[in-house]
Amino acid sequence: MAERTSAGLLTVTLEPTPAVAMTLPVEVRAKLAELELELSEGDITQKGYEKKRSKLLAPYIPQIQGVDPALQIDSRIQASSQAVLSASKHNKSRAANTRDERFRSDLHTEAVQAALAKYKERKMPMPSKRRSVLIQSSVEACTPPDTSSASEDEGSLRRKGRLTNSTPIQSHSHPAVEHWFNRVIQGSSTSSSASSTSSHPGGRSVTASTNANSTTLNANTKATALADLMSHTHLDNHIAPPDVTGLSERSSLHAEQSHIASVRGVSRGYNHHTNIMETADGCEWRGEESLILMNGVPVNSRVSSKIQQLLNTLKRPKRPPLREFFVDDFEELMDVQQPNPNQPKPEGQLTCPLEGEPLGVVTNWPASLTAALQRWGTTQPKSPCLTALDNAGKPVYTLTYGKLWTRSQKLAYTLLNKLSTRNEPLLVPGDRVALVFPNNDPVMFMVAFYGCLLAELVPVPIEVPLTRKDAGSQQIGFLLGSCGVTLALTTDACQKGLPKAQTGEVATFKGWPRLLWFVTDGKHVAKPPKDWHPPIREASNDIAYIEYKTSKEGSTMGITVSHSAMLAHCQALTQACGYTEAETITNVLDFKREAGLWHGVLASVMNRMHVISIPYSLMKVNPLSWIQKVHAYKARVAVVKSRDMHWSLLAQRDQRDISLSSLRMLIVADGANPWSISSCDAFLNVFQARGLRPEVICPCASSSEAMTVAIRRPPETGVPSPGKAVLSMGGLSHSVIRVDTEEKLSVLTVQDVGQVMPGALVCVVRAEGTPYLCQTDEVGEICVSSRCTGAAYYGLQGMTKNIFETTPVTSTGIPVSDRTFTRTSLLGFVGPDSLVFVVGKMDGLMVVSGRRHNADDVVATALAVEPMKFVYRGRIAVFSVSVLHDERIVVVAEQRPDASEEDSFQWMSRILQAIDSIHQVGVYCLALVPANTLPKAPLGGIHISETKQRFLEGALHPCNVLMCPHTCVTNLPKPRQKQPEVGPASMIVGNLVAGKRIAQACGRDVTQLEDNEQFLYIQDVLQWRAQATPDHQLFLVLNAKGTVASAASCLQLHKRAERVAAALTARLNTGDHVALVYMPGIDLIATFYGCLYAGCVPVTVRPPHPQNLATTLPTVKMIVEVSKSVCILTTQAIMKLLKSKEAAAAVDVKSWPMVLDTDDLPRKKSPQIYKPPTPEMLAYLDFSVSTTGILAGVKMSHAATGALCRSIKLQCELYPSRQIAICLDPYCGLGFALWCLCSVYSGHQSILVPPLELESNVCVWLAAVSQYKVRVTFCSYSVMEMCTKGLGSQTEALRLRNVNLSCVRTCMVVAEERPRIALTQSFSKIFKDLGLSARAVSTTFGCRVNVAICLQPNRLGKLVEQGTAGPDPTTVYVDMRALRHDRVRLVERGSPHGLPLMESGKILPGVKVIIANTETKGPLGDSHLGEVWVSSPHNATGYYTVYGEEALHADHFNTKLSFGDTHTVWARTGYLGFLRRTELTDASGERHDALYVVGSVDETLELRGMRYHPIDIETSVIRSHKSIAECAVFTWTNLLVVVVELEGSEQEALDLVALVTNVVLEEHYLIVGVVVVVDPGVIPINSRGEKQRMHLRDGFLADQLDPIYVAYNM
Repeated sequence: MAERTSAGLLTVTLEPTPAVAMTLPVEVRAKLAELELELSEGDITQKGYEKKRSKLLAPYIPQIQGVDPALQIDSRIQASSQAVLSASKHNKSRAANTRDERFRSDLHTEAVQAALAKYKERKMPMPSKRRSVLIQSSVEACTPPDTSSASEDEGSLRRKGRLTNSTPIQSHSHPAVEHWFNRVIQGSSTSSSASSTSSHPGGRSVTASTNANSTTLNANTKATALADLMSHTHLDNHIAPPDVTGLSERSSLHAEQSHIASVRGVSRGYNHHTNIMETADGCEWRGEESLILMNGVPVNSRVSSKIQQLLNTLKRPKRPPLREFFVDDFEELMDVQQPNPNQPKPEGQLTCPLEGEPLGVVTNWPASLTAALQRWGTTQPKSPCLTALDNAGKPVYTLTYGKLWTRSQKLAYTLLNKLSTRNEPLLVPGDRVALVFPNNDPVMFMVAFYGCLLAELVPVPIEVPLTRKDAGSQQIGFLLGSCGVTLALTTDACQKGLPKAQTGEVATFKGWPRLLWFVTDGKHVAKPPKDWHPPIREASNDIAYIEYKTSKEGSTMGITVSHSAMLAHCQALTQACGYTEAETITNVLDFKREAGLWHGVLASVMNRMHVISIPYSLMKVNPLSWIQKVHAYKARVAVVKSRDMHWSLLAQRDQRDISLSSLRMLIVADGANPWSISSCDAFLNVFQARGLRPEVICPCASSSEAMTVAIRRPPETGVPSPGKAVLSMGGLSHSVIRVDTEEKLSVLTVQDVGQVMPGALVCVVRAEGTPYLCQTDEVGEICVSSRCTGAAYYGLQGMTKNIFETTPVTSTGIPVSDRTFTRTSLLGFVGPDSLVFVVGKMDGLMVVSGRRHNADDVVATALAVEPMKFVYRGRIAVFSVSVLHDERIVVVAEQRPDASEEDSFQWMSRILQAIDSIHQVGVYCLALVPANTLPKAPLGGIHISETKQRFLEGALHPCNVLMCPHTCVTNLPKPRQKQPEVGPASMIVGNLVAGKRIAQACGRDVTQLEDNEQFLYIQDVLQWRAQATPDHQLFLVLNAKGTVASAASCLQLHKRAERVAAALTARLNTGDHVALVYMPGIDLIATFYGCLYAGCVPVTVRPPHPQNLATTLPTVKMIVEVSKSVCILTTQAIMKLLKSKEAAAAVDVKSWPMVLDTDDLPRKKSPQIYKPPTPEMLAYLDFSVSTTGILAGVKMSHAATGALCRSIKLQCELYPSRQIAICLDPYCGLGFALWCLCSVYSGHQSILVPPLELESNVCVWLAAVSQYKVRVTFCSYSVMEMCTKGLGSQTEALRLRNVNLSCVRTCMVVAEERPRIALTQSFSKIFKDLGLSARAVSTTFGCRVNVAICLQPNRLGKLVEQGTAGPDPTTVYVDMRALRHDRVRLVERGSPHGLPLMESGKILPGVKVIIANTETKGPLGDSHLGEVWVSSPHNATGYYTVYGEEALHADHFNTKLSFGDTHTVWARTGYLGFLRRTELTDASGERHDALYVVGSVDETLELRGMRYHPIDIETSVIRSHKSIAECAVFTWTNLLVVVVELEGSEQEALDLVALVTNVVLEEHYLIVGVVVVVDPGVIPINSRGEKQRMHLRDGFLADQLDPIYVAYNM
């Protein structure tokens, strides 16, 4: 009992004491054992279990004073979930005096439970999940009686059941709550009435502390109850015990109101006087939302408190300390873990090869297996060979040796003589033939197998393909193809059940060769003539049969076994197992391969034994069937797997009258698995009473390549007694054997698998590299040299040499023996008495950070956490995936159909702790999938490689997932240490001495004046045009149908502007700011000029969206307020909207300034048009929301407005006879300039297509371009994306409608970001069919300080001759890793980490650009990354903010270099980029300087000392899965949050979590903190098509995204 007391004070009182347990009668112990198994398999609820158990134990437990006996028993402690069972086992074994206490098989389980009990819980946030994804959750069915208005996915956050657990007093006072909890928790891992201690750190049980420390508690009533979202209920029991009495009076009252409370955790280290803050979001405490300041971060939403919890967790990451300085080279060095100097190293002698006893020569042994068959078939024809059973367990048919002999002969004759193609026999001796037989028809299989042997054909037994998409089926096809199989043998019934093609023939499976199917039933085979006899030869080295094997990666190999090896193996098994003639053997295994084939088909025939074959389908219906058959047939031998023993244990309670006394040998075929020992022990414990002798259990170890490696001999052969070893897991992870460490937690108990096979030589060698012999205390791969091993992998010479022809060498390199050895892929060692111990398989080996872990061990630990209670049928897959240069462990389990969300996370958190405690390794990903969804191996196990494949492809569809990259990934590159600042002198010396030219460039000179340049003000130009060309059409606005909705000539526009000016002059003063709130159209342009005529300052504002007032109206209000507008001009419709009831819900409608509608203005002419005294006066304000979510208004003077128009006119060659089409929003930036200013200035006609119209007709813009034969057109990325997505498949239809884009010379994308190459390229490709030139699409660049820095001019046609054209935009590839360190390193296209960057367009006339260091403000050299600074006459003159904080931003608009040219005044764009001189020449003959914009400084993420551009991470994420439509990333404190839009079904949501985490780790060396999966369209995008990441971040923190799933990575 010693180990168990660690679970808490209560254990002693609640468990039967050893003395009591000893006195329990045998039948009570048997009943208790049955109860345990019922509970573990989930056949009984926790409550029912406790009821029955207390009934059984009541008479035997002495009452403790003052405690109700029912309570004593009921409050059983989870930590020893097998306590009574183990106690009874333990005493029995002690009484029998057979084994030492520490070898108890449930040691592992107890170790796990103890580990969980002592573990200081890591905090773990529960993910939030949308209800629709919780298909599995049973909690939905029982909503609490009154949850008021809790948000939908709140359900996943509540600590269900735990409140009752940790507050027993409350649970008595609230029967309603108690009742509800019980409903929720039935069948869950914790009993609803028990107080589960396994989870309380420090092992102090709550109830105990309530009784013992009531005084402390009362004194401490005000102490904080730290119930943590992540900790799953486990209280951090530091100094004072937590307040569990009533969670202070207020909160118990609170719990009564709400029936359930989500106790929000306050971070650790808070003083003990803080009041509890409880805000179950549906019932705020005292009706107000409590705002908690945690570590200086305001937290007032569920999500943010979760993130806060996570942050607290991450403050103590498990990372090795970082080295001091960042080594500044490009191959960013991974932190290679230095080997721990204290790690255990092998110290023993060198092992020597171990020889099995000689293979005895028996005189009457047959010369070959076919000779044996002939002998028994002719001399003992009536002797039974094989009995087949149906699904009811009734014998269907018994095959006698006579029948087997005659039927095999018939088949052999038929195969060789009756099958032909073009008069040639189809098969010749040595050909390979597939055997496709179902698992319930051993008779037909045996006939076919021996028929092939008699015909000297090579049988290749494979599984029956059930569907066209069976797991691993394609690989089987590959094996059949490489073996040259053309014929498949099968039964009539099986052939009928195979999937068929439309012709009625058997379908061709994916990856399979074309096969002829031959049915071997009696009517299809011919009787051989009297004179035909099959050749019976001595066993040769020719191939007898090929057995398939699936490797760790999922590829299938065929292992060839020769006739002589097959015979030698049968002889060795006969000697080792002491087989005698006519014995009866029960076989539960698959008879097609491995032990099932060796014992049940081959060795049995050699010894004329009778095999009772138990099909898997019968075992599923009746797990006891094999035991019943042993009893019925008095079988001497049974061949089983530990799973079969486990299943029969769970079913044995109904059977009283079975006896296993006839068994002399129970062969456990997978005796090498870590969990086989507990199955063996538990089985013996129950069935010893039914005649099973302990020494009968014979585990064995085998592999497909080496066949049987070792087997425990039956007792009569006088072998040493079986051995067990308790090994330190820590030692094993370094391949070192250390027996029984002190702590007893991380140990692996293994049983021996007996002695080496007769005639075999065995040695243990290092698993990797040269096969050096291991030392005696070292684990290595077992190698066998004997006559009975496989010969080769068919057709794979290289791998064959590696595996089947190994030469082990001593440490000096001398071969151990002149014989070659076969690697068995079993990892183990040779223990005392020459017993072989196996601790794992190469297939399950996972090397994490240089330490080895075995997948099976991890599975055993996971199963020990809660055996079978949570995991469906114990189905757990463990494998490793390679991410960022190391293996990462992934655990996938099927959860029971009735498991609740709460159970899942309870289980997951415990699994993590158990594996961390016992194996000292972190789990990278833990995924739970619905029951029965993992790909199955042929006989019910999990198909591991297929599961891994699905995980990596994102096709696993888990229902719960938890990633722990923060704890697992310890090899990230070292964070970059910023170098001390470099002084200006050394900077400039460094640049210039090296011969670098300073990175600066400028557009053409603007000197020559034109006809309209005598005007200083744009409004003067309009008046002049109204007189000079009154009827010239300046604007056409198109609607969704492509027809002209409105138009304006120079005169019309002038007249409308005059009317507006008259109305304004009557009401406002000059210099007043006026907000223009209009839909895109002529009204907006006319009122803009009206304001200028009246001397007012216009501010264009996008109108609110009628369907979305709540989010769009506040922005309108904000711009109106911030711009200090004293009047709003708008239309009647919008005016009504601004003052509507709906608007009142979003903003205070009474506080709007004066609103004028301009629909019916009187035809008045304003007295005179205002003339500004100086061109430096403010012309208009340009307000825009930046991508970082900042509303920035810039001031544009009259001079800047004129200069902007002139630059654009020169760059684009605009004059009155030209037409341009614009599909942009007219409210800010270059879009506004092109809509409202340029046409008036240059006189060209603008065809205006409001982007809104594309929503109802995607092709309106391109159709207009084609109809008006437009040469120059402007659009935004969002318009381009709509066309690409909406018209991608309709180019043919457009061509039939005569849409032709060959007229387009330039299509310019207006943007304030890095050019989106992928989008522009796909747009060009799609519309190439409509005549769009590949060179037409180009980009522009502007920003707040200067709305037009680059525009790519026309590059086609006459302009080239005129010399005004520039070169094509160039693309370069830069190293993304160098970019993170603020450096540009050019690489070749296609190189890893290469990032394509496209030139942002040609610099406008009059614009000068320089690249400056963001910190030193010194100029940088060519191809150096820095901030883009711009100097030009059309720079804005400053920010306009209501708070007048211009001083803060003064240097944005007038800053100077710290050295070099210190006179020029520059504006800082806030964008990083570089200039690069290209080989191309400009119109002037100068070499062209290309400007590459990399991204906005404000947008960049500073992580690990490096600078990341969100778009790069987003591009990687979008590429990671086909269902990710869009992605945005942002940081919250030090966490990277990735939001992905899911375009597929919601069941794919959780697949994305691992893929997103993997790709960001792999490509960017960053750990994702939170993955949020949302619906398409949730990521906000501005009118330019740029992601508004900051709005998204605010929405996330305020929990407004309605996510499908939020995963918090640990």
